[in-house]
Amino acid sequence: MAAPSVFLLAVSGEIESGEFPGFDDLYCKFSFVYGQDWVPTAGLEEGISQITSKSSVSPTTLVWNFPIDITFKSTNPFGWPQIVLSVYGPDFFGHDVVRGYGAVHVPVVPGRHKRTIAMFVPESTSRLQQLTSWFTGRRPEFTDPKVVAQGEGREVTRVRSQGFVTISFNVITKDLHKLGYDVGQGQSTGPQGLQGL
Repeated sequence: MAAPSVFLLAVSGEIESGEFPGFDDLYCKFSFVYGQDWVPTAGLEEGISQITSKSSVSPTTLVWNFPIDITFKSTNPFGWPQIVLSVYGPDFFGHDVVRGYGAVHVPVVPGRHKRTIAMFVPESTSRLQQLTSWFTGRRPEFTDPKVVAQGEGREVTRVRSQGFVTISFNVITKDLHKLGYDVGQGQSTGPQGLQGL
């Protein structure tokens, strides 16, 4: 049998919940950002959740439980996939405005993982721009949310922390070890046979 020339990365899980004090009726968009050697072979690269509201049972948490499922193939770990999240909701005037951006790398180690992502929003640079954006309902936002996953040009962006999103990942790799990459032991909560596929 010939040696493998690519490895596979299968990612499933869900965007579980968010905490955005002072905000309600929010929805979440996600998209994956990855390097040029990566090719999605199955699943969805981007999606949008339902609108969720806080409940009396959990008055600070917005629950989405929105599934993610994608498989990649690659020859090189450079550009390991990241998931970029954008959360939106209505402002005082009923306009949809961004309530938070965030990104996190897909875990490298096979198994089940949970990550809490600190979210942020861009801010206007002057009081006049802040006042104008509040009246017009056009708050600062990125034209392409994927810029969150890149470092170029972000050092001049003024942002403010705003909320958290919790996401769970189930990661399976195949042929990563056969190509000479060692990522350590997985923390699988399921059958051990899935770890090193």
